[in-house]
Amino acid sequence: MTSDRFGNALDPGVGYARGELLRSSADEVRRLRHAGKLAADFVARNGVERIGVFTGNLRYYPVSLEDVQELCEEWVGPGLFGEDLRKASINHLGGRGHEQATVVNRTSAGIVAAVLALSDGRPVVSLVPSGDRSHASVGRGARLACVPVIEVYEIPELKKVLEARLPSLTIITTVTSELSMLADSVTLQAVRLAKAAKSRVLMDEAYGARFRPVLHDGAPSLSFGADLVITNTDKAGLPGPRAGVLCGEADALVSVAAKASELGMEARAPVAVGAMRSLMAFTPDLLIAEVKDGQLLADALESVFGVGAVTRSPLGPKISEEDAHAHVLKVAGTEYSTRVPAETTAAIGMLMLQTLGIVTVNTHGQPGGRVSLRLKPTAGALKRVGGVSAIAQCLEAAMTETANHLEDADWFSELLFGGT
Repeated sequence: MTSDRFGNALDPGVGYARGELLRSSADEVRRLRHAGKLAADFVARNGVERIGVFTGNLRYYPVSLEDVQELCEEWVGPGLFGEDLRKASINHLGGRGHEQATVVNRTSAGIVAAVLALSDGRPVVSLVPSGDRSHASVGRGARLACVPVIEVYEIPELKKVLEARLPSLTIITTVTSELSMLADSVTLQAVRLAKAAKSRVLMDEAYGARFRPVLHDGAPSLSFGADLVITNTDKAGLPGPRAGVLCGEADALVSVAAKASELGMEARAPVAVGAMRSLMAFTPDLLIAEVKDGQLLADALESVFGVGAVTRSPLGPKISEEDAHAHVLKVAGTEYSTRVPAETTAAIGMLMLQTLGIVTVNTHGQPGGRVSLRLKPTAGALKRVGGVSAIAQCLEAAMTETANHLEDADWFSELLFGGT
């Protein structure tokens, strides 16, 4: 597809249409900075205990005072906790015991570093669930490496590309940020095909490392035989901090870790210690609680918008950016707008942040992230913002207010950027 259903050209790098306001990553950074200010203003008025995080990312820092005093020291600390980090990573990802591990400052950083270190001037093959797409970091890493990305969705496609192109790196995304999932049998077959073609395999398990085993009785990440697995430490039942844990075969991992270090993508000791403690403390209970809250919220949104308008995922409801835009157009009584869906959902997110302190990817997501309306409640978030009915009413009001200002570029600019 080259355009959305409203005729707006899609940016192939991010998968959604750019608009007159959110023209680039730079504009999305401006939006992110203003969202930080709006959140700070909300806290000043209502207190931090009223902020509810609905991104699915808790981003706590689960370390003790002793950790800060000893392990977080930059020179000696990594030597003190390095083996514990390795064991915690292997235990979390289901390795055999010989694997090595490192921490990078973001999962995206680890993916970019892997592409740069392992692509070897050849096309990168990216397998994702049908109907979804690779994370933006795959394409960005490939552009930095000056190699193309070949995205495939089914095993026959993968087999054909592996036979024809002989890639040096195959990336398999088992669970996307939209929570589309590959069956374990497909993942296993893909790993075996790629290895037979002499391709390195990186599994993007940002969500999958816990989502599959806990909710779908899936196999541990490292059991599939990939060279490397990477997961987030602030998603799907892990409390944070924001970081990526990379684990796998030593030769591949060292190459990626070296590239990450060259580019300043490695996690420094304090972040690595927090990531280790996050892995050590994991139990399925937090993820299961998030699933329960997500379904309660989906029920509430369906009662307001209708069953067909809301897509359920295990972690909460979603309204696609195009469906949200169509709803706003209907409320506005028009079939056309100079706004694009990404701008519409950004405005809705900002209004919900201002009103109830609801933090979403539409306010705090990184440039290139998904722009659908996704509400993945983290622990305690529903209670902090007043419950599911309050959230549903807030969303409906935000859509109506956006519709009322749909062609007011100054209003949008002030809301998204503070008028700057």
